[in-house]
Amino acid sequence: QVQLVESGGGLVQPGGSLRLSCAVSGSKISIYVMGWYRQAPGKQRELVASISHGGVANYVDSVKGRFTAYRDNDKNTMFLQMNSLKHEDTDVYHCNRMYGFWNWGQGTQVTVSS
Repeated sequence: QVQLVESGGGLVQPGGSLRLSCAVSGSKISIYVMGWYRQAPGKQRELVASISHGGVANYVDSVKGRFTAYRDNDKNTMFLQMNSLKHEDTDVYHCNRMYGFWNWGQGTQVTVSS
């Protein structure tokens, strides 16, 4: 059974930075396109970034130039470097593969507030 464990969230002021991590166990991520998602309570889940097998990332327009997604296939881990954070980035962040979701992890809460 695949387990996703997200970490690195927290409370940060606008303009601050956080680095999220996603540790995957039970499957090798190297063969999958992976994604970072975010979801606020009562809202639809949003794809924030996708990362190809080779590490090429694509982003939703609202985070372009501020977020960087990357992966370490050897460590079965992926990351999301979040800079210049804004209030509207406040959400619970999740990782998963792009196609055919595994069971979702708990996610990690990111709160941007002054």
